[in-house]
Amino acid sequence: MSLHNIRLTLAYDGTSYCGWQVQNQDDTVQGRIENALSRLHGGQAVRITGAGRTDAGVHAAGQCANFMTDMNIPPEKFRDAINAFLPKDIRILDSQLVPDGFHARFDAKERIYKYYILEGQHVFPWQERYCLSVKKVLSLDVLNSLVSPLAGVHNFASFSAVMEDGYPMERDVRSAVFYRSGEFLVFKISADGFLRKMVRSIVGTVLELYNDGGDASDMRRILEAESRVSAGPCAPAKGLFLHQVIY
Repeated sequence: MSLHNIRLTLAYDGTSYCGWQVQNQDDTVQGRIENALSRLHGGQAVRITGAGRTDAGVHAAGQCANFMTDMNIPPEKFRDAINAFLPKDIRILDSQLVPDGFHARFDAKERIYKYYILEGQHVFPWQERYCLSVKKVLSLDVLNSLVSPLAGVHNFASFSAVMEDGYPMERDVRSAVFYRSGEFLVFKISADGFLRKMVRSIVGTVLELYNDGGDASDMRRILEAESRVSAGPCAPAKGLFLHQVIY
C-alpha cells in the first residue's frame, strides 16, 4: 500500500483554540484537523505536522502542514473533503501532493507574521478579535527606528517565553517593519523561525519604548541582555497572524 504526502495551506481564527499544537484535554487547531482526517480515513489516526506552533488566540492566514495518507483521491480534493469535517473557523485553502521527504516544519525557509493595530479610534465589534487598539496615532519613523536593531542573526531570549534548557535561541530575522495598510498599522516580521511569544513580546516592547520615549539604543540594549525581564510586556494574541510560510 503506497502512501502519499499531502501539503495543506490553511487559515484559522485562533480565538477559541488553545493554540496549534495538540494538547491532552484542550481544543487545538491541530487536534481539530487530525480529528477531521481521522473521520475522513474511517477512524484511522492521521497525524499532521505544522510549519509553526502558533500560541493560544493567534490566527493564521497561511499556515502550512503535511500528512501521509493511503487514500487514492486527487490531492486537490482533500481540501473540500477535510473542510466538510471542520468548524467554520478553520479552513483548508489548498491541498497538493508533495515529495515523500517534504516536512512542513523543517523544510520551511522563512515564516512571515503580521501584527495588526488600530490607532486613535474605537474598534468595531467585528474587529475586536483581530487587532490591538491604541489611543493615539503613532509615528512610523519612530517605530521603524525602534525595530531596526532586530534585523540579522541574534539571540532573542529577551523576547521569548521560557524554553527548555539548551533550546537554541538564535534566529535570523530577515526584515522587521511597520507600515500602514488601509485603516491598520501593521508590524510585519520575517525570519527563519520564531521562539514562543517572540513576535508579541517584540510588539509589546516596542509600544512600551515608544510611550517612554525610548530609541534604537534601548532596543539594542534589551536584545543584548538576552533576558526576558529586560523587555516589555507581551502584546495580546488577538492581533497576531501567521501570514505566510515560504519553502
